[in-house]
Amino acid sequence: MLKLKNIFKSKEYKRILENMISLTGLQFASYILPLITLPYLTLVLGPEKFGLTQYAISLITYFQFFTDYGFNLSATRELAICRDDNQKISQIFSSVMFIKMCLCILSFIILLLIVMFIPKFSEDSYVYILTFGMVIGYMLFPTWLFQGLEYMRYTSILNIIGKIVFTVLIFIFIHDTTDYMLVPLINSLGYILVGILGIYIALTKFNIKITIPSIRDIKYHLREGWYVFISTIAINMYTTTNTFLLGLLTNNTLVGYYSIAEKIILAVNGLLNPISQALYPFISRTVKTDDKTRSIEFIRKITKIMTLVGIVLSAGLFIFAKPIILLLFGQSYVNSVIILQIISIVPLAVSLSTVFGVETMLTFNYKKAFTSIVMIGGIIDIVLGIILITLMKEIGIAISFATTEIFITIAMFIFLQRKGIKIINRNHTKLS
Repeated sequence: MLKLKNIFKSKEYKRILENMISLTGLQFASYILPLITLPYLTLVLGPEKFGLTQYAISLITYFQFFTDYGFNLSATRELAICRDDNQKISQIFSSVMFIKMCLCILSFIILLLIVMFIPKFSEDSYVYILTFGMVIGYMLFPTWLFQGLEYMRYTSILNIIGKIVFTVLIFIFIHDTTDYMLVPLINSLGYILVGILGIYIALTKFNIKITIPSIRDIKYHLREGWYVFISTIAINMYTTTNTFLLGLLTNNTLVGYYSIAEKIILAVNGLLNPISQALYPFISRTVKTDDKTRSIEFIRKITKIMTLVGIVLSAGLFIFAKPIILLLFGQSYVNSVIILQIISIVPLAVSLSTVFGVETMLTFNYKKAFTSIVMIGGIIDIVLGIILITLMKEIGIAISFATTEIFITIAMFIFLQRKGIKIINRNHTKLS
């Protein structure tokens, strides 16, 4: 316990703590603050229209991941290593932003083809098109730059501003079911506003010079981000795809029930993200420049903290699932209670898999193995999800989600043990 208290005594660790605090504010803006509007939206829109808006987000999230291309990890790592080289920072920024803009344009073309030629999406085409503004804002906002240079306060402040604007506008303009079209519009405007402000701060604060990226630089960053991109797509298989599959095989009302429980889980998981995101640049640097044994010892300490936090969060969700759902969303969403209890194990699994996967496997350059594990998990979730949705509808996809997260956590732990990175065992750290 004494060693845990000493983690943040040095100047380097104080910077990590500062970033954790900033990222906690970001997660509050991203997950907790929207929970203020959720009860209102579910009441005003009803399960069907609320489910439609959430289903649109589940489709658009694919394009968000596509335009990100894993840069939130790959570019972050590059920037963390060369954070004192302004020329290199400008080069990375220009290359990454160029790639993201190209992917965003391609994404919009694909979306137009989907809403034009697939009947299920044609019926509510404007909802999907308006929701696409989230992708534009997400593409513009340089989270990876702020994270890599370890100035996460900007990310927090700007995102809180965006979410506050969204929250206020929802209460001003959304009054009955017919206003459902305004929900994606307001959401998109919030993202775009934050994205523009983020670009402005990045260019002025860090003295970045925009240059035309070379073909060589573009290829390099595409190659560096590839494994993270594939693993992100795989992760998306058992997060966003769950909602997407449920909507394809059932109806918007059941999507509404599932989305409520999933959003609560995402909000709780968001409490874990600040630790992970603040530590990633630091561990990336120490693994590259210092003794790897020291890094593993540090990871062991973080594992203890994350395990304790994960147990408290998961147990709390399971025990208080019913009062949480009924208090926030009312009796009409009582079907969400059992879903929340089933997936309440996810925060514990995610707290551990984040340490095993992102903080350890990626920083120790086990990208291929990380991608493979997550990809297998994604495939398991899709196959199991289709089977269980057919048999048990929204309950089935909840079981599939929980099972997948547990599998990924165990698989990552076993891989690290076999590689000699024994996070649990203090006496043996022999890398292979």
